[in-house]
Amino acid sequence: MERKIRNMVFAAVCVLAARISLSAQEYPAGVIDKTVAVVGGEMVAISDIENEMQMMHAQGMASDKSMRCEVLENILQSKLFLVQARLDSLTVNQAMVEASLNERMDQVRTQLGGDKEAEEYFGKPLYKLRQEWRTALQDQSLTQQEQQKIANAIPPVTPYDVQQYIDNSDKADLPVIPIKYQLSQICVYPDREAAKLAVKERLLKIRERIMKGEKFSVMARLYSQDPGSARRGGELGMASKNIFWPAFSDAAMALKPGVVSQIVETPDGFHIIEVLAKDGDMFNARHILMKPEYTRDDREKAFVRLDSLRTKIVEGDMTFGQAARFYSEDPSTRTNMGQMSDPNTGSAYFEIDQLKPQDYAAIRGLKEGEISRPIESLDNEGRAGNTVYKILRLDKILPAHTASFTNDYDQLMSQAKQKKQIDAVNAFIEEKIGTTYIVIDPIFADCEFENSKWLEKIRK
Repeated sequence: MERKIRNMVFAAVCVLAARISLSAQEYPAGVIDKTVAVVGGEMVAISDIENEMQMMHAQGMASDKSMRCEVLENILQSKLFLVQARLDSLTVNQAMVEASLNERMDQVRTQLGGDKEAEEYFGKPLYKLRQEWRTALQDQSLTQQEQQKIANAIPPVTPYDVQQYIDNSDKADLPVIPIKYQLSQICVYPDREAAKLAVKERLLKIRERIMKGEKFSVMARLYSQDPGSARRGGELGMASKNIFWPAFSDAAMALKPGVVSQIVETPDGFHIIEVLAKDGDMFNARHILMKPEYTRDDREKAFVRLDSLRTKIVEGDMTFGQAARFYSEDPSTRTNMGQMSDPNTGSAYFEIDQLKPQDYAAIRGLKEGEISRPIESLDNEGRAGNTVYKILRLDKILPAHTASFTNDYDQLMSQAKQKKQIDAVNAFIEEKIGTTYIVIDPIFADCEFENSKWLEKIRK
């Protein structure tokens, strides 16, 4: 939407901000907190505004009166949706609320260093924080459902609507479609099992040295491939078990402090773990991470194989699709004759920033239909991806251009639909300002709201 409605309390939790920071320049002297607006049966307090301001300040935004006016207007809009959601008898998605609540609690406790530290920071027990944040998330659930209900109520967008959208838009406002590439690939993986065995052997030797008396922290600084924790002797800090891979958390929670684990495998690689302290479902641990590594021989063998396939394709002995189907080791593209698709969108076309740097470097100078030389790249597994060797064919180039009805109908239809949804939401706000009981404190009388109708609700 043109101006997305923020969730005030939820955002405040994200930056761990719950304290009120008032300035005599913005509010009357001596005011600590008070209700400054009423929308239907919903109230807005100074603390609601300041929580959001604190988040913006943490993001480097200036904290001035005009910003507070904008924040207040966003909250007022949010309250309109919440009031209507209650009238429409919408129900809270409790499962999503609890999942979001648990995630935020884990983040807070981890960033502050534990339950006790979190309680000291916020000045209240965790159960009280959970109650307050649960209420805020429940309101957010209702607000989002009401917004979605309004947006989904628009009629289906037709080709006529899309053409009208184009005709009524300035050409400069129509989206510019960046250059896109359609690619196919043939992938060969190195001997991953041999590499896993080798890294396990190295990690076992390190564990043996620790068991014989060498310090875990020293070994972590020397050998761990997790640069963030290696500098701290492998220490991760007190954190909720839910922020780690399950296999890592399960192993750590099963350890007694001071005991070194056996080798633990996660999508990041292989670890040995030493727990320093535990507190409920939180723990502080050291770990040493090592990842499978591949030799020049692995690379050369893969390149020879891929070069041979490339030669056969170029000479016409087989098609690229046939070679991909019979020889590629990437299951996601092998069954589609090697054609790649964006794992996030499913699109067969990639913008430059959606391609891995190694892949873009390989196809940058190619013409349509040409095949790259073998390269070393990464797949889409785990956090960073696994080593893979490949050749790429540049199937098609879509030059950058202004979106047109013929070539970019889907994207224009999406934008036309979004505009209709924005219009529907704005019409709802416009109507509800006029029909809902709303009172705003005079201290905001000089605000320049985006919708001037809010000024009619300032208490005289």
